[in-house]
Amino acid sequence: MTDTVFALATPPGRGAIAVLRLSGPATDQTLAALGAPDLKPRLASLRTLGHGGAALDQALVLRFPGPRSYTGEDCAELHLHGGRAVIDAVSSALIDLGLRPAEPGEFTRRAFENGRMDLAQAEAVADLIDAETSAQAAQALGQLDGALSQTYAGFRRDLLTALALVEAEIDFPDEDVPDHLARSAGPVLDRLTAALNAALADADRGRRVRDGYRIVLIGETNAGKSALFNALVEREAAIVTAVAGTTRDVLDADLVIGGYAVTLSDTAGLRESDDVVEAEGVRRARARAEAADLRLWIRAPGDPEGEAAAFARSDDFVVWTKSDLATAAGQGIAVSALTGDGLGDLYEALAARLASDLSGADFPAVTRERHRRRLSEAVSAVAAARGNLSAAPELAGDDLRRAADALGRVTGAIGVEDILGEVFSTFCIGK
Repeated sequence: MTDTVFALATPPGRGAIAVLRLSGPATDQTLAALGAPDLKPRLASLRTLGHGGAALDQALVLRFPGPRSYTGEDCAELHLHGGRAVIDAVSSALIDLGLRPAEPGEFTRRAFENGRMDLAQAEAVADLIDAETSAQAAQALGQLDGALSQTYAGFRRDLLTALALVEAEIDFPDEDVPDHLARSAGPVLDRLTAALNAALADADRGRRVRDGYRIVLIGETNAGKSALFNALVEREAAIVTAVAGTTRDVLDADLVIGGYAVTLSDTAGLRESDDVVEAEGVRRARARAEAADLRLWIRAPGDPEGEAAAFARSDDFVVWTKSDLATAAGQGIAVSALTGDGLGDLYEALAARLASDLSGADFPAVTRERHRRRLSEAVSAVAAARGNLSAAPELAGDDLRRAADALGRVTGAIGVEDILGEVFSTFCIGK
C-alpha cells in the first residue's frame, strides 16, 4: 500500500499561517487520531488538534477525498498557526502516527501517477511556482491547462495515422487493400515534418520566457557600459571609474522589461591587452556576447572604430552614451546614465524587441531542454520513415513507432520511469 506522506506547503519560517498537506490512504485515520474525524469534503472546519493527551493547535482542517483531489488520493490540509513550535509539534505527531515526510515533488508525482495530470502539466506546476514575471506565469498556466500536451497529442495523432497506413500494407498484403498503401502516408508525414521543424525553429521562444532573455552590453573601454548597466538595474552593481579597463569580468543582473525576465550582462571593453587578467575578461566578454539573445553595442561620441566595431553585428542595438556631454554621432538611441535622459526610450525599444521575439500566436512547443531533445528525436525518426516508405515499409513502421515514442515521453503517454527523477527532482518539498 502507498505510504501516507505530509509536507509543509507554505514557506518555512515564522508566519501567520502554516499549511501542512497530507496525502495517502491513512489520511482519514490520521485526521481522526488528531481529533478531526468525520469532516465534510472540501469544507473548512475549525478543530482543536491533539496527540498523546496534549493539545497541539486550534486549526482549520480541510479534507479532500480521492480521486477528486490534487494527487488523486485522499488528501487533507491543516491550516495551523505559523509558529515554529506548532509546526514541529504537529509534524512530530504525524510521524508518530506512521506518516513520513514527502520527497521533493512527491505530491505532483502522485498526481501524475494517478492520472490527474501528464508530465508536461507537472512541469508547469514547478514553472508556475518559480514564475517571477507575468510572461512566465502566463506560459506556465497555458502549459498547466494542457496547451503543450494538446500540441504533442496532435503530432502523435498524425504519426499514428501514417503508421496505420503503413501497418495495413504490411499486415494485410493479400487482402483487398489499395496498392502501395504505405506511400499514401507520404503527404501526412510531409505535413508533420513541416510542423515539427517549425516547432524546433521556435524552440528558443519558450526557453527565453522561462529562463530569461539574455541581453549583453558590448563596446570599447570607457564607452559607458558599466554606468548604463547600473542605470538599467537601478543600483550600483558595477564599479565605474575613469580608468580604462575597470571591468574585468562578466557581471550579471536580473530585471523585468515589458513583463519578461531579462538577464543583463556587463562585460569588459573589447581591446587587445597584454594584461593577462584583462585579456581573459575580453575573452569572456566575447563568449557571452556570442550566446546573447540581444547585444547592445554601447558607443560614446568620439569612440574610435576599434575592436567593438569589428565585433558588432548588423542586428545589434546601438546605444549612444554620455548624451549630456556630446551629440550622438550616428543612428541609435542616445542616453545619459548620469541624467537619465533617453533611458525611457531605451526601455520602450527593448520592451518592443522582447515582445517581438517572445510573443507568438501559438503556444510554444518547447519550454524545456527535455522537450527539445525529444522533438529532435522525432524529427529524425520521421525523416527516416519518409525515406523508407516505398522501399521498406517495415522499416518505416519502426521509424514511426520510434517517433511516437519520443513524442509520448514529453507528456508521459508511454513508460517514462527513466525520466521521472529528472522531472520531479527540481520540485520544492510541498509540491
